Amino acid sequence: MSETLDRLTDGEPPAEPEPAEIADPKAAAPDESDEPAELDPEVKARRDAALAHVRKFGDPVLNTKAREVERFDDALREEVQRLGMLMHDAMGIGLAATQIGLLNRVFVYRVQPDAPPSALVNPEVKWTSSEEETAEEGCLSLPLVHVDVERPAHVRVEARDEYGEPLLVEASGLEARVILHELDHLDGVLILSKTTREQRKEAMRLLREQQLQPSS
Repeated sequence: MSETLDRLTDGEPPAEPEPAEIADPKAAAPDESDEPAELDPEVKARRDAALAHVRKFGDPVLNTKAREVERFDDALREEVQRLGMLMHDAMGIGLAATQIGLLNRVFVYRVQPDAPPSALVNPEVKWTSSEEETAEEGCLSLPLVHVDVERPAHVRVEARDEYGEPLLVEASGLEARVILHELDHLDGVLILSKTTREQRKEAMRLLREQQLQPSS
């Protein structure tokens, strides 16, 4: 992960960097779910158990704005640890507290599968580039749904870590997209509202079909 988590420093928003060369924007498309075609039974069981904790489409908490975190205590650090474990077991690359029913402004993410999770508490976007990219996104809360979403290619975010220390994140490409996706969750926004009308209608059809299926 092209991670730049540094102590917060003063300064003007950076000049917009040169766009990275990406032959196919969808080649770097994020998906909160990163499941391979076939899974080892034990891995699949852990993934299914983790996904059972993730709130799905139709749950009102997914449309609710999270509250600022005021206490940086053991309870918060346990929440961050739980988010990281669930994200790992669910084979995701990002997970917001609202997705497990907690209305706190905190999320975890990682772009590289073997990287440790990064936690951002009370994240706030300070700058985005005028350059935008469109790529396909998925979401653990919207099973099997993938839609095209346009987002800034570069972003600067201020936040705190789980100990209350200030952080500055300057991210581009996939990392920027994942951060903005998770920030949307904290504001009660799903990717369904960020795509085209046609893709939204198809996604809603798929979600309704899933809701009608009997539970296994």
